[in-house]
Order: sequence, then structure tokens, then C-alpha cells
Amino acid sequence: MTGEQRAAPGAVIVISSHVVRGTVGNRAAVFALEHLGHRVWAVPTVTLPWHPGHGRATRIVPPSDQFAALLQDLGRAPWLDEVDAVLTGYLGDAEQAVAVAELVDAVKTRNPDALYLCDPVMGDVDGLYVPEATAAAMRDVLLPAADIATPNRFELEWLAGKELADNAALSRAASELAAETVLVTSAHAMMAGSIGNLLVTPREVLLAEHRAIANPPNGTGDLASALFLARRLQGMATEKALQMTAAAVFEVVARAVKRGSDELMLETDAQSLSHPMAMVQTRRLVTPGGRHA
Repeated sequence: MTGEQRAAPGAVIVISSHVVRGTVGNRAAVFALEHLGHRVWAVPTVTLPWHPGHGRATRIVPPSDQFAALLQDLGRAPWLDEVDAVLTGYLGDAEQAVAVAELVDAVKTRNPDALYLCDPVMGDVDGLYVPEATAAAMRDVLLPAADIATPNRFELEWLAGKELADNAALSRAASELAAETVLVTSAHAMMAGSIGNLLVTPREVLLAEHRAIANPPNGTGDLASALFLARRLQGMATEKALQMTAAAVFEVVARAVKRGSDELMLETDAQSLSHPMAMVQTRRLVTPGGRHA
């Protein structure tokens, strides 16, 4: 993708979870991408009544052969040249990874400039919340094909197999992933009472910080991934894309918490996605060796 602004945004295939109530997984990503002008082909990996954090939630996972057949249909679609990117998030089971990787390959064969963003949704501070086989499939099958990866800090630690105690360690682990661009959410903040978003590329390491909000609704990672991808598809520079993504997510979360909502309220706060006003501190970091990573 060049730095030129697109006149007509292309389509994005989004492959993640679907909830009936709430704003996580596909519900967050699709809304954000469509609000920013993209057509979206949405594929559910699992259907739930709500986020399992709210209580018992029945999981409907499509049979692996049917899921693979649907993605194969998409890979043969006559409209595949409309697609400028693929975004993947939560997987319903490990077997879905192979079908997803084949679709990504089909998209890139048709459009070599297409981007693949892999959000390896697998865990948080309490550890993995998917089976280890599913996490391993994301690590071994999907992440090697990604142009952009968006793990949270805990997911990156699992991928690295060790604790990453500071942003220098996060930067080194991120640079070992195959993706050229890695956005680490929940990174270490340098300002008290804040949370960081660390962006690592072969040319730079950037940290965007904003005030931490206690007990945020679920879906922030899904939203951040979609917003960052949309900005990159627009040809926006990485630093500006990071700043706008962090500002929008913070603003949406802050407003939802202020209202006492247990879910992000994207339909109410859509303006925050396109024109966030929140202040975000962005800085360039230098590795201990004195060079930008």
C-alpha cells in the first residue's frame, strides 16, 4: 500500500467471533471498518449469545469441513479483487487456521498488495482462554503469513515463551515475529496511571500512552485492530495511525464506562472512531543499544 490516499476504500474480509448482544469480535471490527468507509465480508468463527465474561454462553462452532468449504468459496469468488485486506481474530477451533491461511493466500494471489492483519486472540493476564492447540495454530499457521500482528502484551509473552518485563523486551519479541508491523496493546506505560500501545516496525518503535481506565468493556483489542488496519489502508503514516487508533479506543472506552455500560457503545460514539479528540502521548523509543528498533 502506498502513502497515497485511496479514493475508494476496498473491501476487508473479517474472520472472528460473532455475538448476538455486545460489541466484541466481528461486531466491533465490522462496525469500525464500515464506519470508515470499507465494505466488509464478515465470517463468524463461532457464534455466542454474548461475551463469555458476562456468564454462561452457548458456543456454536461451524463444522470444520463446512467452514473450510465456505472460505474456499470466498477464495474463488469473482469479486475477490475487491478485497484489500483480511483481518482475523478469535478462532472457534484450531482446524479453522488452515482454511483461513488458504484464503489469505488466495487474496494475496489475486491482489499482491493486500494486507493481512492477524490479531492472535488467545489470552490475557489470567493466561490462555482458548485451548493450547488453537493458540498454537495461530502461532504456527497464521502469524507467519501476517503483514500486521496485534497481540496484547500477555499474548506476546505466550508467543515468546517468557515474561517481557519492559518495552525493550516487548520490542525484541515483536521484532522476532514474521509480521513487519506489530502493534502490542496493553504495553508498559511510562507515565503513571496510563496504559501503552507499542508499535514496532523494522524502522521505528513508537509508544502511544493514554490514561488507564478501570474495568473497561470487552472488545478493545478487536476495535484497535480494525481501526489501525483502516488507517493503514488509507495510506496513513504509522505514527499517525497509532495515535488515532489509541485516541479512538480510549475515547470510546471512557464514554462507555462513564455511562455505566458493560459493552462498548460504538453506535453512539461513532464520531470517536473517525474524529477522536482525546489526547494521546506518542513518543519514539530507543533500544538499550542506542538505536531505534
